[in-house]
Amino acid sequence: MEKNGNNRKLRVCVATCNRADYSKLAPIMCGIKAEPQFFELEVVVLGSHLIDDYGNTYRMIEQDDFDIHTRLHTIVRGEDEAAMVESVGLALVKLPDVLNRLKPDIMIVHGDRFDALALATSAALMNIRILHVEGGEVSGTIDDSIRHAITKLAHFHVCCTRSAEQHLISMCEDHDRILLAGCPSYDKLLSAKNKDYMSIMRMWLGEDIKPRDYIVALQHPVTTDIKHSIKMFELTLDALISFNKRTLVLFPNIDAGSKEMVRVMRKKGIEHHPNFRAVKHVPFEQFIQLVAHAGCVIGNSSCGVREVGAFGTPVINLGTRQIGRETGENVLHVRDADTQDKILQALQLQFGKQYPCSKIYGDGNAVPRILKFLKSIDLKEPLQKKFCFPPVKENISQDIDHILETQSALAVDLGGTNLRVAIVSMKGEIMKKYTQLNPKTYEDRIDLILKMCMEAASEAVNLNCRILGVGISTGGRVNPREGIVLHSTKLIQEWSSVDLRTPISDALHLPVWVDNDGNCAALAERKFGHGKGVENFVTLITGTGIGGGIIHQHELIHGSSFCAAELGHIVVSLEGPECLCGSHGCIEAYASGVALQREAKKLHDEDLLLVEGMSLKVEETVSAAHLIQAAKLGNAKADNILRMAGTALGLGVVNILHTMNPSLVILSGVLAGHYVNIVKDVIGRKALLSVQTVDVVVSNLADPALLGAASLVLDYSTRRIY
Repeated sequence: MEKNGNNRKLRVCVATCNRADYSKLAPIMCGIKAEPQFFELEVVVLGSHLIDDYGNTYRMIEQDDFDIHTRLHTIVRGEDEAAMVESVGLALVKLPDVLNRLKPDIMIVHGDRFDALALATSAALMNIRILHVEGGEVSGTIDDSIRHAITKLAHFHVCCTRSAEQHLISMCEDHDRILLAGCPSYDKLLSAKNKDYMSIMRMWLGEDIKPRDYIVALQHPVTTDIKHSIKMFELTLDALISFNKRTLVLFPNIDAGSKEMVRVMRKKGIEHHPNFRAVKHVPFEQFIQLVAHAGCVIGNSSCGVREVGAFGTPVINLGTRQIGRETGENVLHVRDADTQDKILQALQLQFGKQYPCSKIYGDGNAVPRILKFLKSIDLKEPLQKKFCFPPVKENISQDIDHILETQSALAVDLGGTNLRVAIVSMKGEIMKKYTQLNPKTYEDRIDLILKMCMEAASEAVNLNCRILGVGISTGGRVNPREGIVLHSTKLIQEWSSVDLRTPISDALHLPVWVDNDGNCAALAERKFGHGKGVENFVTLITGTGIGGGIIHQHELIHGSSFCAAELGHIVVSLEGPECLCGSHGCIEAYASGVALQREAKKLHDEDLLLVEGMSLKVEETVSAAHLIQAAKLGNAKADNILRMAGTALGLGVVNILHTMNPSLVILSGVLAGHYVNIVKDVIGRKALLSVQTVDVVVSNLADPALLGAASLVLDYSTRRIY
């Protein structure tokens, strides 16, 4: 404990109140127990853990081999608003004696339950340091008020998302006492999906059950509108009965209104219905498997919008209980769940789908960060909290001595020759880059992508980079909504009708986005290059082929069949050379690297390429670079070919100006510098006077393909509203 100056072990009290908070606290407890040289762990159990109607869930704590120091019966039965208040009061009466005996250095409190408020109040008044887990989040009920009240009592904060961190900072909490760790439950979630799950499914849902062919329902009362939440639960059960799929229904929590919800279940015969299994509790490890392989999860529990996203399982979030939560694209919100038909329609839309895995709430490394954070606590520091009142620091990535992580993306560039993967920061800095030859077959290519991505993701931890997702730039026509390469260029073999999103998302537990390389170049310019802040611009890539992307009113244009911005195939001559697409006279047939190589070979075959100062080895392949070198050294024929190529590109740009009327044209790629002046000249001679003032510039981005792939991740918005 040299780091914090303490000369003894840190005495940590973990208090757990219910099955939900234990799933978040258990990984932390395991980590503390595994380091007895640094910590002494004391476990206090209270709340609904000790009630038979809610599954006597204290037993799972014992099964996990934790010694329970104290059991406190703190729940006043009644399941109404008054009972909740009385339960808080009873806990406040009983807790001081326990805390006096334990004398912990720090108490770990989770979440936003009324029991947790009693714990935090007791500890704060008894001068015990409090570590609050999952503060700063926003849901939409009385839980918000309780959560924020605990935040103000707590001395240290462990939050799960960047937004939660910013909320805590906005609430004047000390920046240096906030740890963005991710959700501790994700440490278990992300290692659980591939375990044996069929036996668990059969145990809870029957021998004939199949993956993705059942529903998990978990709905709680909304304490600020109990009457409406009971009605919504009744409509949900009616919709599930009509939908006619096997359904596992978990009993609601102990909040006010839960008793009435149980009465609704029994009134409708849910416990005896052949399609339903009603249970009070499912152990968390088994619950993970059940939601991971469900066809859909429905209800208003926070686990639906938080944990389930790790598996890409479809979720229907009902009502307002989680209205403010950050969600992945797997969540469909039915905020006004006031009719059975609306809920039934949502079931029809969501059931059986598979979405990209989301890691909004964690990356599986929360517990090591939390333990490191605990070790850094100096007990010699004054106990009194300090608040950081406005003005708040503007730096979006707050410096914390023990950990500083940079939001980043894994960028993948699938070129005709090379396959490249990079870790790219939010500021466009390439932190690490990997390059391999692009394999010729589909199987080898997918295997190599996964291998390189996994290597990069592992290295990201060492670089203190938090990977938000994977962006893939590839040649050909791409359906970005589904993450599928529809038709590839001839430069990339065996790359048509390929689903890239699913295998990569499943392997890395990260969301994955895919787009055409030209579109990615435009996105790179919009975020990092000349296009930043420009409403309408066009990017043209001049490389092995000719591609591009169009930004109109700040948005990327894909077109009705994802074929927009195939700028290389604008025809500029009816009698021109044949293009790889099968047509004649395309820009690409004149100005691409392949076209220039073709012309260079013709000159070389006629012994007209090499001039004084040039040499070509026998085994060396003639390339576009030799043509450019020859033109620079005075070869008139080579110079004419380059001018013809630049003119063809310029005519294409004129057509773009007359069609799209952008305010900026950005030339990108290795040939851009050779073409820019010729293009400007053609615009001056051939374009309408009203568009001749357009700016034509050469990209200043070192690697637009990788930066564009990263932009797919860094700029993506996931919220969906129904």
